[in-house]
Amino acid sequence: MNRTELADFLRRGRTRLDPSDVGLAPGARRRTPGLRREEVASLAGMSVDYYTRLEQSRGPRPSRQMLTALARALRLTDDERDHLFHLAGEEPPRREATSTHVRPGLLLVLDRLHDTPAAVLTDCGEVLAQNAMAKALSGDASARPPHERNLVRRFFLDPASRALFPPEDVPEHARAHVANLRAVTAARPGDPEPAALVAELRSSSEEFAGLWEEHEVAVRQATAKRFRHPVVGLLELDCEILLHHNHHQLLVIHTARPGTESYERLQLLRVVGLQDMTPQGAAG
Repeated sequence: MNRTELADFLRRGRTRLDPSDVGLAPGARRRTPGLRREEVASLAGMSVDYYTRLEQSRGPRPSRQMLTALARALRLTDDERDHLFHLAGEEPPRREATSTHVRPGLLLVLDRLHDTPAAVLTDCGEVLAQNAMAKALSGDASARPPHERNLVRRFFLDPASRALFPPEDVPEHARAHVANLRAVTAARPGDPEPAALVAELRSSSEEFAGLWEEHEVAVRQATAKRFRHPVVGLLELDCEILLHHNHHQLLVIHTARPGTESYERLQLLRVVGLQDMTPQGAAG
């Protein structure tokens, strides 16, 4: 691990970003350009003290998960992400279709959606990034351990995640999750990720196993969804799904039609912002 070079790379990456580049308000006048250390730490889901020690060449060796989070927070390109891993003494992730690295351009689009919930997911349901509105709607996935950031896994193994939806809508969500996962698994027969998720859920969830045997196939499409929020109430939202060029990362956007009660409630949610009152599900 090259602590000196790593510290310099992090500092330069931080100072080249403007708050608006990552969806943050400019705030008070800044003495120096770029993001503050606490802002990078927040975006990466780590403590300010931990990040500060990294920039001061005295931090511990970051884990691969932490390096991935830093790459997203600093909006690094694939080449820059690989360089970050090398400086930390880690082998960079393989550049494959199922990579969890979100390109800076896609993150920029996500950050520009200030007034509507939006998230980047893998086609297997892994939550890779959320904007502030998505976190306010359905909880901050980055605050959970990595194994708990897959919305399909949580839907079938964590009953609390279903509180986000009206009970009568839950069966349809279950069928949609299974049908989409079957389509993904068939499209990528050599990829162990979807196969492992299916095997885990078939052995751990009778509901999933039963639906899997029905052999329904349906790729995730635009649809209407209802969400139960504990503060603003019931939200009826249109869900749009935009495909990344490799079709293994999805930009999922939830909007409300102007003039409706849900539109007003979504505006209220923007004011309410991130509070601990949101459910612990994951938008998708």
